[in-house]
Amino acid sequence: MTGPTVVDEESAQAVRPAGRFRIYIGSAAGVGKTCAMLDEGWRRHERGTDVAIGFVETHGRPRTAELVRTLPVVPRKTVEYRGTTFTEMDLDAVLARQPEVALVDELAHTNVPGSGPHEKRWQDVLSLLEAGIAVISTVNIQHLESLADAVEVITGVRIRERVPDWVVRRADQLELIDSSADQLRRRMLHGNIYPPAKVPDALNGFFRTENLVALRELALRFVADETEEELLRFLETHRPPGGWGTTERILVAATQAPGSDVVVRRAARMARRNKGELIVLHVRDAEREGTGPDPALGSLRTLAEDVGGTWIEVEGDDPARTVVETAAAHQVTQIVVGATKRTRFDEVVRGSVVRKILRFAAEAGIDVHVIARRELVEPPADAVARVGAGEGEELA
Repeated sequence: MTGPTVVDEESAQAVRPAGRFRIYIGSAAGVGKTCAMLDEGWRRHERGTDVAIGFVETHGRPRTAELVRTLPVVPRKTVEYRGTTFTEMDLDAVLARQPEVALVDELAHTNVPGSGPHEKRWQDVLSLLEAGIAVISTVNIQHLESLADAVEVITGVRIRERVPDWVVRRADQLELIDSSADQLRRRMLHGNIYPPAKVPDALNGFFRTENLVALRELALRFVADETEEELLRFLETHRPPGGWGTTERILVAATQAPGSDVVVRRAARMARRNKGELIVLHVRDAEREGTGPDPALGSLRTLAEDVGGTWIEVEGDDPARTVVETAAAHQVTQIVVGATKRTRFDEVVRGSVVRKILRFAAEAGIDVHVIARRELVEPPADAVARVGAGEGEELA
């Protein structure tokens, strides 16, 4: 008979399961994400859970500061950068503290260089989760990689800080903090979001009613899509097999042409709304493309991974036929391509790849979506110079 197994503390920590991840998502600054996070942290603290604040940004709002109450706060790290002093979350200190739950605001935030091992706060959060620490965090809808370009077109504001979609989908719980456009603008007028000096520019810029309505719709759709996916996963384990249709698979053809990133993001949104898989395909032309790494293709590959897609690269001297044959081999149900910018004369002389894809796809029984490669709207000189993570938008 063998005796009881003895597990030392170091071994126990090594097998500690990954922490649970909860995200409060909103359509814009001021909807109440940080307040909701602090309220949840306090409720758990009152129930006896070891909760610690890794990083909370109050933006000088008294109501938000009050909600910190007596929650333990891990001291921030002070960093000097280009002659200015900044404070950032001290990842090492939070890991050493080992709380059961860490509150970490503004998931999309870019860390000050030299403040820690990671460039982005979402990377810090993943480190906490891997260490077995549960994390509650916040993010605004405009910072999701697959939606950022749509927000830029809607608002005319460049979104510089982005979170890969797969990070948000990694959350065990995703909760929408909702607010109507009118309610949010009233909060702005009452001084509950920005200092009084910034209010006029905010209401006439990013916080215009039409912008807020569009952002709210994006947030509602995203959370609704994620909720439906949860339901489908539940039903798959509680229904007998045989009653389901085939999975939608969407393939998007990626090239070095300007605007390909827009086409990939549009395909990612289509795949998500169809609850389907996304494949990003690049057809290499060995004669035209060099053997060295292509920065444009590298960016597209990273984008494909960020929006939850699978990158495939194949060689072929007939791009149209290769796209359709690859789609058929992967049981793709829909193909997404960018509209050509060739003149009618070029299409007649050299042929149109898009037209060939349409013809070959029709023979294979695959639907094709042709997306305009519209150029993103550049923000005017007096518009927002930089949109920060979470609730830190800076208005010029």
